[in-house]
Amino acid sequence: MYLFEYYMDDDNQFNHDQEFLKAKLMEAGFPRSNISKAFNWLEDLIEQQPSEEQAIPQKSLSMRVYSSEECARFNMECRGFLCYLEQMSILDTVSRELVIDRVMALESDEFDIEQLKWVILMVLFNQPNHKEAFTWMEDLVYEKMDGKLH
Repeated sequence: MYLFEYYMDDDNQFNHDQEFLKAKLMEAGFPRSNISKAFNWLEDLIEQQPSEEQAIPQKSLSMRVYSSEECARFNMECRGFLCYLEQMSILDTVSRELVIDRVMALESDEFDIEQLKWVILMVLFNQPNHKEAFTWMEDLVYEKMDGKLH
């Protein structure tokens, strides 16, 4: 989250190389182990980028059933928010599954909707053909809008 807040430029790109960013994170007080975990998490996200065929947003009439482990991580508010974003076409089935995967990969005991919004933003940042969804989510995360899709 810190990287997105402080080191992403106006074109939604990280404006420094990885070594520079690691040094800045260490200067900000983040432990080396957490920095490594964060970059591994981001690399895993990049590796899971969908193929051209999967990158085309898809609607699904199916319903997502969460496992007991997922329910333990995603409270009712978080699950409802994911459903809402799917209904608003901010997330499709592929991006929703990436969000769930990345949340489950976090090593945090506590997880809330604000953290979920950041994970969604990071997933959409790495997805082709999701620029409008990313912009809408970015506005929501930074509270630039009232939560309505215009």
